Amino acid sequence: MVVDDEEKANILNTFFSTVFTVENEMLGEIPRNNENPILRVTNLTQEEVRNRLNKIKIDKSPGPDGIHPRVLRELSNVDGRAESIDKKIARLDAELMKYKDQMKKMREGPSKNMVKQKAMRVLKQKRMYEQQRDNLNQQSFNMEQANYTIQTLKDTKTTVEAMKIGAKEMKKAYKQVKIDQIEDLQDQLEDMMENANDIQEALSRSYGTPEIDEDDLEAELDALGDELLADDDSSYLDEAASAPAIPEGIPSDSKNKDGVLVDEFGLPQIPAT
Repeated sequence: MVVDDEEKANILNTFFSTVFTVENEMLGEIPRNNENPILRVTNLTQEEVRNRLNKIKIDKSPGPDGIHPRVLRELSNVDGRAESIDKKIARLDAELMKYKDQMKKMREGPSKNMVKQKAMRVLKQKRMYEQQRDNLNQQSFNMEQANYTIQTLKDTKTTVEAMKIGAKEMKKAYKQVKIDQIEDLQDQLEDMMENANDIQEALSRSYGTPEIDEDDLEAELDALGDELLADDDSSYLDEAASAPAIPEGIPSDSKNKDGVLVDEFGLPQIPAT
């Protein structure tokens, strides 16, 4: 008994390949047209599209768009009637404008009242047509909403089926994952990390190092700080700052306490010869 899916597929492939008919090579190669097909521009009018929709068979199944043929035909009929009423309303608007222009040029009297009555009658017809158009538009909207709701339900059904398949696959995957095995694996990894740390500590040990008291090290460190402070003595800079300033201008003749002429540095001057 075959259990593996791949073996099943291979067996089916072998079986079906035996029933295929080998074509006679004498038929030759089927000629192919190497020219790229050209899609010619086709102009379609709303009337042509509506005529096609009116002739559609309502007993057929929906197309790729998911809209039932009966809905398409009814929408076409309703939209066609609404467009026809719009044309009638436009014609009545033009007639009303003509009567309005006539009334502006006429004086008050029986003739103007007659034209006004005609305009009122046309306006009533316009209101009636507008009400019919609104009703047809509402019917078309209701059918579109119903078709949209149906399509939404189909999409929801597809989504739910996909979610069910996903949940089924997740259950299969979880069956292959054992929480106990994961916890054991984590424990093993933790133990290996601790062993690695122990190995590193063992390798970092020092050998032959004399034991030194920490108090002695602290005392030596404090003394080292005092020596550094002593090396940073800057008293010589104070002596340099107290030196006499450089004289400015022409030095004047001065004498010391013994009455001898001295220079700017306080030294006796050499008499000129």
